[in-house]
Amino acid sequence: MVGTKQKLDELRREVDEIDDAIHDLLMRRGEVYGRIAELDGPRPLRPAREAMILRRLVSRHAGPFPTVALVQIWREMFSAHSRLEGPFAVAVHVRGELDGAWDVTREHFGGSTPLIAVNSPAAALRAVSDGSATVAVVPFPEDEDPDPWWRFLMSADPKMPHVVARLPFHPHDPTPGGAPDLLALAAIPHEPTGDDRTLLGLELVGDVSRGRLKEVLEASGMSCLGLRSWLARSGEASLHMAEVAGFIDKKDPRLAALAKVLGGALSRATPIGGYAVPLPLGSKH
Repeated sequence: MVGTKQKLDELRREVDEIDDAIHDLLMRRGEVYGRIAELDGPRPLRPAREAMILRRLVSRHAGPFPTVALVQIWREMFSAHSRLEGPFAVAVHVRGELDGAWDVTREHFGGSTPLIAVNSPAAALRAVSDGSATVAVVPFPEDEDPDPWWRFLMSADPKMPHVVARLPFHPHDPTPGGAPDLLALAAIPHEPTGDDRTLLGLELVGDVSRGRLKEVLEASGMSCLGLRSWLARSGEASLHMAEVAGFIDKKDPRLAALAKVLGGALSRATPIGGYAVPLPLGSKH
């Protein structure tokens, strides 16, 4: 019995030493992060960098410690560093008491990050535009939305946010239907991570079917994974949001190729953001 107690005491001391080492590394990480902020400027949100860090950690993870807990620890660290840069709040479109958007957003942005509940995606976008929130979280666009929020992203207003992340990044909800599919928007550029999706805003005039548009996107070198369309009134220009594989910015030659094929039928083609592809459902629980 004495031997068992002695062994337990030794193991508990070892745990204390590990805790101290982890704490020391956390403090060191904060110091290094501060030096990065001095060189790179104040950037409270770095979704591309965060995605690359989490992918690397999950790929090297082993042992019984749950991956979901590993990801959550780092998400809390990311959020803590974001709040060190200045005021940081997230406006969340919550559709009802049973909507899981609040919980998914809380998990992604940390337990102490201020969340603001709003009653529409447009209100979430306005919160970012007017500076009352740093990030807007809204539902992923649906096929038959009569009033789609994504069309506002095609505005020339420099304060209009862009899509920068898809939530949850590490899906693990075992309930039927899983967690809600959300997008995060902020007034920062969409940056590449090596495994990305881009959302393109397209304005067309004339008679161009959705099937034809998908064909032209593919012919221009863009793999179309989804297409949402909106027509305000008959006879007016139609707006489309195409989800395409990979990273595309305004200077991408594929946009010029698209304009060449569509000619006068294309009024505008502009990236309205994108996201790092989330980790697979159930990856290394």
